[in-house]
Amino acid sequence: MSQQLIREFVSSHVKQDVPKMTSGDTVTVHAKIVEGGKERIQIFEGVVLKVQGSGVGQTVTVRKIFQGIGVERTFMIHSPRVAQFIVKRVGRVRRARIYYFRERRGKSARIKEDQRKMFRKQKKK
Repeated sequence: MSQQLIREFVSSHVKQDVPKMTSGDTVTVHAKIVEGGKERIQIFEGVVLKVQGSGVGQTVTVRKIFQGIGVERTFMIHSPRVAQFIVKRVGRVRRARIYYFRERRGKSARIKEDQRKMFRKQKKK
């Protein structure tokens, strides 16, 4: 009985409109920020370093460079605090976790775009 309750709870909180993301992709995250009594949406755009977990506890770590300093944020994918994810570019990397990307600067920090996956995404629309 308790397993069934857990499944119902999890299935009711899992978002259905989340795009498929992998490491190396450039994404835009629309996060809801509460300041005082007001709520606004803050946009965070960067490269996905890792996608971790499954189900309702799935997280994604996104890294961007802001004023010459690397900023990383981890977002709960199915959280109500995240309005939406938009995949801008599909990157082509060989690893699931691209921690080595933190030390890269300049031209070595570029990630090739995977044209095949982008073509498939456009074809499905």
